[in-house]
Amino acid sequence: MFAFAPLHSAASAAASVVTWLADALVPLAGGAATAAAIVLFTVGVRLLISPLTLAQVRGERRRAALAPEVRELRRRYADDPATLQSELFALYRRAGASPVAGCLPALLQAPFFLVMYRVFATGDGAPELLGQRLAGVPLGWHLGDGLAGGVPVVFGVLLAALLALAWWSSRRARRLAAASGTVGGAPAEGPGAAVLGRLVPLLPFGTVLVALVVPLAAVLYLVTTTAWTALEQGLLRRPQPVAIDKR
Repeated sequence: MFAFAPLHSAASAAASVVTWLADALVPLAGGAATAAAIVLFTVGVRLLISPLTLAQVRGERRRAALAPEVRELRRRYADDPATLQSELFALYRRAGASPVAGCLPALLQAPFFLVMYRVFATGDGAPELLGQRLAGVPLGWHLGDGLAGGVPVVFGVLLAALLALAWWSSRRARRLAAASGTVGGAPAEGPGAAVLGRLVPLLPFGTVLVALVVPLAAVLYLVTTTAWTALEQGLLRRPQPVAIDKR
């Protein structure tokens, strides 16, 4: 169908890159070359969007720095919601802290995941990739396709890794919220803040639920991209040292 032509083209291109990487990795990885190629492809994607991630972190820091002014505006215009919204938007605009900037990296990753899912779920672009294996398990298999042999072990290890990464990310989100007074980069006050505060730490566990229903190749993608995100959180979202005025 014409409507899906761009997706088909992207899937074919992604499959070609993965196939090329797998062929190049055969001398080193042997039968796991295709799985290794998925990991390298994912790392390449994350490197491509790293400038957006840096912009996201800068935006979060700007919004966190504005928290005292936001609290003051909420106090001053508590009885005038329309003026409050206008003043908040003006404040964020002056500081260059766009409320939507933090969504861009996730939105940009989504098409890549969709393409990878299409390649390994339907064989679009390279049907032969579905037959490649990791520890004896076809990369096109889902968790429910077999409960014998290496299936429970392979999926179990990957799901355990995802669960550990989700727990770490959730714990870090709670600590950052407590330390910065923000939730997801937004002030931890106002309408909906309490609900958002409970929801944000739970979001990382959604990846585990997704991994239960996607093919093994997509699970490998999820583990790799989630581990990359955790590494970024540790490196880019370290607590900033407080400058000391020595005058």
